[in-house]
Amino acid sequence: MLKDLETVYYSAEQLQEIVQGLGRRISEDYAGKTPILVSILKGSVVFMADLMRAVTIPCEIDFMAVSSYGSKAETSGVVKLEKDLDRKIEGRHLIIVEDILDSGMTLSYIIQLLEARHPASVRICTLFDKPARRQVPVHAAYAGAEVPDEFIVGYGLDYNEQYRNLPFIGVLKREIYNG
Repeated sequence: MLKDLETVYYSAEQLQEIVQGLGRRISEDYAGKTPILVSILKGSVVFMADLMRAVTIPCEIDFMAVSSYGSKAETSGVVKLEKDLDRKIEGRHLIIVEDILDSGMTLSYIIQLLEARHPASVRICTLFDKPARRQVPVHAAYAGAEVPDEFIVGYGLDYNEQYRNLPFIGVLKREIYNG
């Protein structure tokens, strides 16, 4: 896997610093509340595991699975709900936990779906924000770091279901995803 990377963009230690900072901010902003952290599978699972341990207030977790990429490097533009939440969210504070905010199309779909269920609030916590790729106006209340328009993998982020298990973030060589 390492031979497929141009460079390491964030080390495991840097990722933990980012996650701890996000956990502190969420804990401060939701003091006295019990938010539900909603992990968007599969990419955010590693981030979610670390983030929920960095949050120091009571919180609950749930999971959704959606797809818009398939095995491609570019979004298809069609979002498909593959797994919905297991609980009712009316009147609850939701924090959508996502690995990367890219085009915004998937998160826009998820926000519309969830807001129709009348939660008290819906906010986004993303590990990485890639504004250069934004196609719809979606904003993350919590963003760990802004990344350039490179294809990054590791720490849950994948290409064709591979590289998720890397403990750091690396930039994938173009010849890997351009064929």
